[in-house]
Amino acid sequence: MTSLQAAQDLPDTGYFRANVTARGTARPIQGAKITISDINNPEDIIEELTTDADGQTETIPLQTPPLEYSMEPESNQPYSVYNIHIEAEGYEPKEVSGAEILSGQTSIQNADLLPLAQTEPDSEELFVIPPHTLYGEYPPKIPEEEIKDVTQTGEIVLSRVVIPEFVIVHDGPPNDSSAQNYYVRYKDYISHKFVFPALQTIMPSLTPFPTPWIYLSDDSAY
Repeated sequence: MTSLQAAQDLPDTGYFRANVTARGTARPIQGAKITISDINNPEDIIEELTTDADGQTETIPLQTPPLEYSMEPESNQPYSVYNIHIEAEGYEPKEVSGAEILSGQTSIQNADLLPLAQTEPDSEELFVIPPHTLYGEYPPKIPEEEIKDVTQTGEIVLSRVVIPEFVIVHDGPPNDSSAQNYYVRYKDYISHKFVFPALQTIMPSLTPFPTPWIYLSDDSAY
């Protein structure tokens, strides 16, 4: 498996377009200069583009790895990576390192530039896109207990998808403590078989979709 920084095998073609606006106003910036370079050799300029009155560049082709890499798990990295430098008169420059281009797909790089009046002298905004977790060199996941304490606060990360048998449906906004809670079979909830008693009293013929506030524990609402 090749890493992000390794020499790229690029026999296919993807596409790139930039959209440049002013931060805070979303006004298109005409005449912004976009420079695309090789991530392994930033001095190697591949393409230079200029934005039009709509703040957009033309769509250009860029080399990518073979499409087949996207079809095979554990294959080589299926996208190519480039550095994108964006600058415009009166605005702070922006550098995007690690922009990903896939075979046959158009990648759109949106960039909002900060006016120089709001920045430090000679500053530049830098965004680094890390490698995808399938292809980057990351430490292994920390093992977790299979049995979770559902009374604890915060998020609980399970090792696999778990479909509950029952859920608690709250008949009102999450912060409405006066609203009734109902224990409902999850299958009934997703199949629209559950109708709130209050609604049945008001409109007996109505079969509404239940309120979206579902409590899987006392601390988490979905």
